[in-house]
Amino acid sequence: MPYVLARCFELLLAVPALVLLSPALLVIALVIRKTSPGPAIFRQERVGWRGRRFTLYKFRTMRTDVDPYGFSPTDGSDPRLTRVGRWLRETSLDELPQLLNVLKGDMALVGPRPLLGWQYEQWTERQRRRCDVRPGLTGWAQIRGRGDVSHEEKIELDLWYVEHRSLWLDLKILIQTALLVFRRKTIYETNYHGHGGTSVAPESDTDSSETTI
Repeated sequence: MPYVLARCFELLLAVPALVLLSPALLVIALVIRKTSPGPAIFRQERVGWRGRRFTLYKFRTMRTDVDPYGFSPTDGSDPRLTRVGRWLRETSLDELPQLLNVLKGDMALVGPRPLLGWQYEQWTERQRRRCDVRPGLTGWAQIRGRGDVSHEEKIELDLWYVEHRSLWLDLKILIQTALLVFRRKTIYETNYHGHGGTSVAPESDTDSSETTI
């Protein structure tokens, strides 16, 4: 799919979505600041198109006194999650600030989820092909299993998407993502193998160096 066509498509969706959702985003940010110490927005370096690094934005869902690169919560009872953060994760609203990443061109609406730098360094040349496209808010791997799919399986699904991506496939992924979010299906990572054999969160979101808003 040509870049210009893909970019126009995502901007036609992302710009109105950001405008319409801006009041809700502001309310969520204020609630996070009011109910737990620390910033509302979490920032973390991720790997994007062709291995380029960029700053990813999320609503903070965890306490600021825990390891930002610790293992991912496997369920909503994890004590590191804040009360509001638990709800944000279960509804996937914590990802909404990434619409800013889409506007900046760091991310697309659909594509492989952006992972951490050390993961990219460990990938084979074939696995790094998932970075031939910009990372997305959602992707083929997310609608094929979400938290039930292992990291290795997600890479294979991402590679399939890179080879078969099209406007119609992107539309299908966006529609199915909306249905999965509505059903709150398998939000938490339950089958992830990470750095050094330890379960590590590609979506970990606590960092004492975050900038407040």
